[in-house]
Amino acid sequence: MIVPGNPGVQYKGGDFVVSSAMYSEQVRAHYAAPRNVGSIAEPSGKAVVKSPVDSDTVLITLRIGQGVVQEAKFKCMGCAVAIACSSMATEMVLGKSVEEASQISEQAVAEALGGIPDYKMRCSNLAPEAIRRAIEDWRSRSAEIAMHPK
Repeated sequence: MIVPGNPGVQYKGGDFVVSSAMYSEQVRAHYAAPRNVGSIAEPSGKAVVKSPVDSDTVLITLRIGQGVVQEAKFKCMGCAVAIACSSMATEMVLGKSVEEASQISEQAVAEALGGIPDYKMRCSNLAPEAIRRAIEDWRSRSAEIAMHPK
């Protein structure tokens, strides 16, 4: 049975599975075993982004040292594509400078996943925006610390 509102997820005998006809192998792999799940205690920067068209929501937390993303974690409430995009995006920014990480685009994440349906780009590919906002949060925290050292 196809789950209403999410044609890429099917219900089979007590388990939800991602339809192989709908999504690439990379999407299925990142959904089945997402990387970097969780949140960083005392992050350098964090941000929450909610889809403008549905309830998909992602929290990104980053640990940044010497201008480089050393750790990236996510929590996602959303569909298979939202989870896969969040997983892939956090993988893509690890070890990158904040300038490089802030340039990760929704299209780059989709391509790294072997493509995602066009109708999922706006509602599920939220992590790149959350990463940019988490970097902005880090920059504002860094500026505050510089202005008011202990």
